[in-house]
Amino acid sequence: MHAFDYQAPTTVADAIQLMAKHNGTARPLAGGTDLIDQMRVGRLTPELLIDVKKLKELNVLSAGPDGLHLGAAVPCYRIYGDETVNSQYTALADSCHIIGGIQIQSRASMGGNLCNSGPAADSTPSMIALDGVCVIAGPDGTREVPVEAFCTGPGQNVLKPGELLVEVRFPPRPAHSGSHYRRMIPRNEMDIAVVGVGASVVLDQGGQNFVSARISLGAVAPTPLFAQAAGDLLAGQSVSDASLDKAAAAAREIVSPITDMRGTREYRIHVTGVLVKRVLQAAVARARGEEIDYRRGH
Repeated sequence: MHAFDYQAPTTVADAIQLMAKHNGTARPLAGGTDLIDQMRVGRLTPELLIDVKKLKELNVLSAGPDGLHLGAAVPCYRIYGDETVNSQYTALADSCHIIGGIQIQSRASMGGNLCNSGPAADSTPSMIALDGVCVIAGPDGTREVPVEAFCTGPGQNVLKPGELLVEVRFPPRPAHSGSHYRRMIPRNEMDIAVVGVGASVVLDQGGQNFVSARISLGAVAPTPLFAQAAGDLLAGQSVSDASLDKAAAAAREIVSPITDMRGTREYRIHVTGVLVKRVLQAAVARARGEEIDYRRGH
């Protein structure tokens, strides 16, 4: 590994100042589970690592009338161990349970997973499905970007030199809502998604009709996708195989997967439809207060 400097600022302002001063040659270090590996193989060669994992703003995990605030450095184990996340934002817990093994989950953060901007990231579809908004701080102040607009290409995102992802904010969950994330992988665990799907639904009081739905797809395009048209098709429709099949077909229409060692393009398109329907069924069951036949992490 190449030689680099290390700084551990105590405020977000100091961290931004260091980021701006080094103008693209500095990298923030939170969990480091992606960053250190990329540095080890020479993919990234930052001159400075800025340790942000102890900044209080990046470690916030709180829920209130304005929704859920999830700091960019909060590790996975804290997220899936949080009562509010498990009861209201369950897709986030689903994702965090399958990011690496328990050792990785003790370090890795959803913020870091998002900033790594991998097309197959397990946390991004959940954050999109739950209507997450990125809060970004930089030399010019603070700005907000919807999670679905954050990634711009494989390993690329909207962060400008000197900017730092501080938190992801999620709106309050309405009554009769549920969410789920699931991926298809060649092995039982600790693998990269062939296809990943996150979905969030809101049902009417009787639990028989969709009020709204948000669907997101991973590993089937250069960036995670917000399948807005597929979700919009469900609004006002009954919960039925026919409506779910239409949403799954609409999701298949927007994907542009590649063929690689984990699966062919045709296979990924097929799995997208299958997984969208299954994830929606699980989200509906959760919205109804039912148990689902799913073991997190598998």
